[in-house]
Amino acid sequence: MVNTKVELCGITLDNPIIPASGTFGFGYEFAELYDINCLGTFSFKGTTREARFGNPTPRIAECEAGMINAVGLQNPGVDAVISEELPKLKKCFSKPVMANVSGFSVEEYSETCAKLDKEEQIGWFEVNISCPNVHGGGMSFGTSPEAAGEVTRAVKAVTTKPVFIKLSPNVTDIVSIAKACEENDADGISLINTLLGMRIDLKTKKPIIANKMGGFSGSAIKPVALRMVYQVYEAVKIPIIGMGGISSAEDVIEMMLAGATAVEVGAANLIEPFACKNIIDSLPAVMEKYRINDLKDIIGGAH
Repeated sequence: MVNTKVELCGITLDNPIIPASGTFGFGYEFAELYDINCLGTFSFKGTTREARFGNPTPRIAECEAGMINAVGLQNPGVDAVISEELPKLKKCFSKPVMANVSGFSVEEYSETCAKLDKEEQIGWFEVNISCPNVHGGGMSFGTSPEAAGEVTRAVKAVTTKPVFIKLSPNVTDIVSIAKACEENDADGISLINTLLGMRIDLKTKKPIIANKMGGFSGSAIKPVALRMVYQVYEAVKIPIIGMGGISSAEDVIEMMLAGATAVEVGAANLIEPFACKNIIDSLPAVMEKYRINDLKDIIGGAH
């Protein structure tokens, strides 16, 4: 029997598969399709202090080997997440969940995290300083080591649970930003968020997305994600959650060899709602094929 269990900051996951924030709602939507307790955990919809309607439509553009989205962090706000979404989730998911938090100021990040920290269902924070499709927030904090360190420090000051900082690939030096997060006591790093992309409609000769640009995700970005996970693994000692273009058990193993302890699945969920379940179901056979007895043994194995 192969062992698919991994440990993420002291919490054991049955497997390393985590649906990525923004692609799995608050979980209960997918619980209508299958038992989501088969997941390692999942990262719920990006949550901000206030409710957000998000960006104007159209927000989605298809493209070769991926998609572009500019949803703009649409969510009901942290108070509604605590009072409405988490109770619904509790009925169908018995494991700790990852709280994905975004903000437009350091104070907003810390205030939102402080509220969620009191909820027993929350196992970890994933602090998104890398959203490429909101104005005046998100990615602006993730493009400099100083700003990334400041957000990390502020969130760590008000939380008791492990904090992963989700980084943007839209930078020239991912390593310096990851190191700044580690130096300010981040418990882990999530990477990568989406690349910045766009599509133009040949009939209207205008950008397809109302926001003009959006986050490019899907299988095309996997080589970039692997490269960044590999680089960051060499530079930090804290665990990494890898993501970007993951759609198969083989992709998961490749990402773990690059240095990821756990692996998030994003755009694949939007194409195939059973994507995560299918990966989990196929993982043991793929491990046997490549003579892997214990997933923990391969983390960073390509180094």
